[in-house]
Amino acid sequence: MTTPPSDHAVHLLREMLRIRRFEEKCAELYSAGQIRGFLHLYIGEEAVAVGVMQALTPDDAVVATYREHGHALARGIAANALMAEMFGKQEGCSGGRGGSMHVFDAAARFYGGNAIVAGGLPVAVGLALADALAGRRRVTTCFFGDGAVAEGEFHESMNLAALWKLPVLFLCENNLYAMGTHIERALSQQDLPAKARTYGMPADSVDGMDVLAVEEAAGQAVASVRAGNGPFFLEARTYRFRAHSMFDAELYRDKAEVEAWKTRDPLRLLQDRSLVDAAGFAAIDAGVLLEIADAVACAEAGTWEPIAHLTRDVYTPALEGPRERRAR
Repeated sequence: MTTPPSDHAVHLLREMLRIRRFEEKCAELYSAGQIRGFLHLYIGEEAVAVGVMQALTPDDAVVATYREHGHALARGIAANALMAEMFGKQEGCSGGRGGSMHVFDAAARFYGGNAIVAGGLPVAVGLALADALAGRRRVTTCFFGDGAVAEGEFHESMNLAALWKLPVLFLCENNLYAMGTHIERALSQQDLPAKARTYGMPADSVDGMDVLAVEEAAGQAVASVRAGNGPFFLEARTYRFRAHSMFDAELYRDKAEVEAWKTRDPLRLLQDRSLVDAAGFAAIDAGVLLEIADAVACAEAGTWEPIAHLTRDVYTPALEGPRERRAR
């Protein structure tokens, strides 16, 4: 008798498949001109976002990069709201003002979508500092790529978080390429956990293509942070199957390398390990495709922001300052 897959394994598979199908549809819509601006796809890295989110509570905070659609979906932001944001419609989770690179949802405690490389790390430190000062047992998880490790904000943030024992999980998605530059050409020290340990914090590395391994490693890291032990650095070794962005000609990677990594597709790995057969996978996929189709329909039916609203939520100084008022 064949052992049926566990409910949890099916949940993980469905969450990764939701990200994969959402992004495939986004690539299609981008090519058709319905999504504009920049578009950075997460395809291939789904196991990282899904695995890490299993360790977090709704009170925890998440800070992501501009490749954040997968994080947003795994965090619980509705596909309808996320797709509307991609279209720039008012029904989007950021009111249509963020677009692909600046997804934000305060209710989900999802703080970006940050377009600047390493720009989310100081934000994460600030959120964690606020929680520490208020005595809240929350964890802030900050996702960033290996390219961010070469930035000054990375070192400043790691230093302060360790110095003040802040509740931050630094989650580095090491996909080997900072845009078109291989890590070997950018970092003199490619052992990223070793870098983190120089700041006096625990650090580990995990296979980012294996969602179960990511879930276990993230669970241990989050437990350490939540226990008051200070920050934790976790490297997820992963790989993006698509180009850096939709504008990328991808001339810097050997096609054989990409195909080799695709043999470790996180969806396929979990399907094989969890004993989900072809019929079971097709059933999950059918439900996911219906959800994505509904999200696209909602986005297409959404409304554009009126021109009269364009100055809302934009800081403007008073027309009269103190000097002018005194002069009167």
